[in-house]
Amino acid sequence: MQLYMDGESVEKNRGKLESVTRRWWFILLFILLQFVPAYASKGYDPSKMGEIIGYILGHSMVSSVGFLYPVFKVIPILLVLSIVFFGSRATRWFSVYVGVSYVLFAFLQSIAITEKYGLSIVTSNLVMFLIVAVFWFWEAVVQRNDFALQKLSMWKYWVVPFAFMAFWYPANPLTLMPDFNPVYLLTNGAGLAFCMMTPVYLAILTFYYPRVNVAAFRVTSIAGTIIGFYNVLVDFFMVPSVLWWNGVLHIPLITISIYGLILSFRKG
Repeated sequence: MQLYMDGESVEKNRGKLESVTRRWWFILLFILLQFVPAYASKGYDPSKMGEIIGYILGHSMVSSVGFLYPVFKVIPILLVLSIVFFGSRATRWFSVYVGVSYVLFAFLQSIAITEKYGLSIVTSNLVMFLIVAVFWFWEAVVQRNDFALQKLSMWKYWVVPFAFMAFWYPANPLTLMPDFNPVYLLTNGAGLAFCMMTPVYLAILTFYYPRVNVAAFRVTSIAGTIIGFYNVLVDFFMVPSVLWWNGVLHIPLITISIYGLILSFRKG
């Protein structure tokens, strides 16, 4: 009886979360979160908010863990292979890893410690990424994603080259210009980057939709759409001479995120 009640409770909570994440005000909260100011222990001129955010992102702590980059390239590859060969038996491991990823994105990409600003934080990104992480840890508990093998329509595979390009991130680390060195598949920092891994995670969920955790799918897509919009704006319109290729490599983020968001609001 207890097991039945627990299962019933899980289903009720799942239904509530899916309903809440469908509300217009839930998406509005994510948008309003973007107006939360960045923090810097040494202070800064509020009129230069965009400048400090760019500075923090460019000097974030993720650059100090380069020795871990290969680890966070190999693990996603192994997880994708485990989904292909083991189906739903890999669901929980995948969800836990994705949750851990978003925690790492939150702290490693949103925080910098520099002489200029001291401890500085892109608060909106930190909070948003942690919210996404919570949904994935919840999925690891309830296991709504069903990765059992199924036949897919060929058109659904359009996300594969986009996700692959994001994961590869073929850009010279010094110039950010095109550099299709295959070694980057295992050595660069894309595995610890929100913008590069989110298209990969969402692409996987699009294959199995609607047999997925819709709330986690939707929240991840919302965050991806917001961050993707920012990158397209900056890379193509504000600093195109330097960041145009980085903008191209962020197209998978915004396109797959919008696609995932549309799917998440469809009736399965």
